[in-house]
Amino acid sequence: MKFTLSWLKDHLDTEADLAEITETLTRIGLEVESLDDPGARLKDFTVAYVISAEQHPNADRLRVCMVDTGAGEPVQVVCGAPNARTGMKSVFSPPGTYIPGKNITLGVGTIRGVESRGMLCSAAELELSEDHDGIIDLPADAPVGQRYADYAGLSDPVIEINLTPNRPDCTSIHGIARDLAAAGLGKLKAEREPPVKGSFPNPQAIELRFAPGEEKYCPAFALRLVRGVKNGASPEWLQRRLTAIGLRPINALVDITNYITFDRGRPLHVFDAAKVKGKLVVRRSQAGETVLGLDGRIYGFTGNETVIADDNGVESIAGVMGGEHSGCDENTTDVLIESALWDPIDIARTGRNLGIITDARYRFERGVDPNYTVPGADLATRMVIDFCGGEASELTLAGEIPDTDLIINFPYAETQRLTGLDVSERESKRILESLGFMVSGNGPVVKVVPPSWRPDVHGKADLTEEIMRIAGVDRVLSVPLDRGGTVPKPVLTPLQKRTRIARRALAARGLVEAVTWSFISKAEAEMFGGGKPELALANPIAADLSDMRPTLLAGLIAAAQRNADRGYGDVALFEVGQVFSGDRPEDQKVAAAGLRRGLAKPEGIGRSWQGSAPADLFDAKADALAVLSAAGLSTGAVQVVPGAPAWFHPGRSGTLQMGPQNVFGWFGELHPAVLEALGAKGTLVAFELILDKVPAPKARPTRAKPQLSLSPFQPVSRDFAFLVDRKVRAADIVRAAQGADRQLITDATVFDVYEGKGIDPDRKSIALAVTLQPRDKTLTEAEIEAVSGKVVAEVVKKTGGSLRA
Repeated sequence: MKFTLSWLKDHLDTEADLAEITETLTRIGLEVESLDDPGARLKDFTVAYVISAEQHPNADRLRVCMVDTGAGEPVQVVCGAPNARTGMKSVFSPPGTYIPGKNITLGVGTIRGVESRGMLCSAAELELSEDHDGIIDLPADAPVGQRYADYAGLSDPVIEINLTPNRPDCTSIHGIARDLAAAGLGKLKAEREPPVKGSFPNPQAIELRFAPGEEKYCPAFALRLVRGVKNGASPEWLQRRLTAIGLRPINALVDITNYITFDRGRPLHVFDAAKVKGKLVVRRSQAGETVLGLDGRIYGFTGNETVIADDNGVESIAGVMGGEHSGCDENTTDVLIESALWDPIDIARTGRNLGIITDARYRFERGVDPNYTVPGADLATRMVIDFCGGEASELTLAGEIPDTDLIINFPYAETQRLTGLDVSERESKRILESLGFMVSGNGPVVKVVPPSWRPDVHGKADLTEEIMRIAGVDRVLSVPLDRGGTVPKPVLTPLQKRTRIARRALAARGLVEAVTWSFISKAEAEMFGGGKPELALANPIAADLSDMRPTLLAGLIAAAQRNADRGYGDVALFEVGQVFSGDRPEDQKVAAAGLRRGLAKPEGIGRSWQGSAPADLFDAKADALAVLSAAGLSTGAVQVVPGAPAWFHPGRSGTLQMGPQNVFGWFGELHPAVLEALGAKGTLVAFELILDKVPAPKARPTRAKPQLSLSPFQPVSRDFAFLVDRKVRAADIVRAAQGADRQLITDATVFDVYEGKGIDPDRKSIALAVTLQPRDKTLTEAEIEAVSGKVVAEVVKKTGGSLRA
């Protein structure tokens, strides 16, 4: 919401300066997003007179100008503008001035041997337009020495505030002024809008044509004819205000409606009466109907919108945009002024369906003041007659203005109870009444009636919020929480902690977090084991976002491909979020998934002079195990089983589990057929863990004796090679070796797998490096041999293999 300071002061009688106004706006909940003060930015630029403009002695395209700045002796300026000439008036900037269009601070310079002590400026250099072909040429009556910003009317600051959706009253400058007045920053100027008495009956017939129960779409529709108008340019002050807030002046009739939209928060529409054929009918659209909007685009209707139509068809998209056919132009002589009420939800839905964002939609979908429907039409009528002449008819009102009165029993003590802010009953009453609330009663509990422009106020808590924001949040005392003298209980649940740990662990491995849609297409959902009817959305936001996702991988694959399409093929992404297997609460799980593409290896992404290799399934496995380890789970206890769900490559994937009944993750290379169906190219490796299913780490006894993390004794490593059946998993051999002596054996690692010449076809050789770490003394050779014997015996017993000769 944008407005100028002078526009605000049309409604607020205040002596406060700009800084105080902007600080107060933010303090009372109308956060200032930006402030543009061209007067301050252009304060050093003045009107100057060019006494003479002579040819530069050393340059054909330069002139040496003597300039009267109104501040004493004439100043010499070297100028390259083709329109610089003797006797003209332009804009001068002295040395030390910041030139915004060039992003430089001007100094005294010498140009081709001639000193220049200033600059004559173009509009582009002042960022007033794109015109940089010549210096600004001012009229002969421009006062020399006056600040250019004051002369050109550019000294009016523009303030932009960020409105929350529940404040429709502050989509008007009058409403903003009301809030500032309530905050003690001045006095709200009274509205003087007597009704307009028409001099003849309104000849235009109106009908609200809705089925029973649909009357809410347009409760009231006011219309008036003004005949004999002469449409032309609006007054300069009105054009200047609209331009300052980013609107383009069009003609007087259209500019008036735009002005009232911002000034009073009341969107209006004007029809050229000569272009309206027959009765104006407000109704629901019919599927297949179209209208040419004022923006030059054709919009098609689905039958789920409200429109204004006549015998020609649809003339306007109700509450959103008018139609080109009945729009007003310079030939308009009779104009219909419309002021209507529309259903906020219906307007929001129409805007989304048609993809239209307008100032009218912005206000109607938040809710306009119903009681200002008729006064808004009267204000527009007076402005039309003032600017364009003409004669007004009587006002026709179809439907009726809804009654919005609501009585709230409000105890003043509620403010203290909910906010801790001590506000007296007198001050509370003053605040509410200054905001337009009607307060009745003198006791500790009063009856409060919200004004018609505050549809967001429904109960006691809303009134408390109004008192608190005007009185000042800074008045709420800071009170430390009572710790109670005990150790506080954990705030986060184990799953919440595990979610945060997973994010940190994956980020530490070089993956970048992505946040993708919780919805995917039905075909994608079925591809990843979902697509159940109960997971289909009743009202999807897009056709390809129709089902709740059963996996995070679909979104990550799409994100990786979008990056690849833009030249970033080596990407490593992860996401932690919800996945859905059904419509029950227990069917919603938290998953952590990661994906690597191209050369996105953990040790470094991209090409390197030391050699590069694409990410493989072992990188995805390491990512998954890193998450499990960070969550406190011993990775040695995790079983890695061949195979994974169907969307993984059958021979290059694995399942992570702790027993067949607790499968909690998968990793591997994604299936080429799945990637092709999703439009993804290249080889992608990924993992996914269901964090809800990952076992919690075992609680450690609090009385256990602490162990030194580093032993002072030398570790010993022994290599073993075992001949085992080809179906035996390496993990089973490692687990058996570690179980031989859990006190001494600290590590067991596979370093070689051999199949081929010299070994039976149905057997394979797996070699382990087993590390023994003594803690009490140095091991003797006999003790090492004894442990080695235990390792061999345990592996032979658990796997049926034998020590390779």
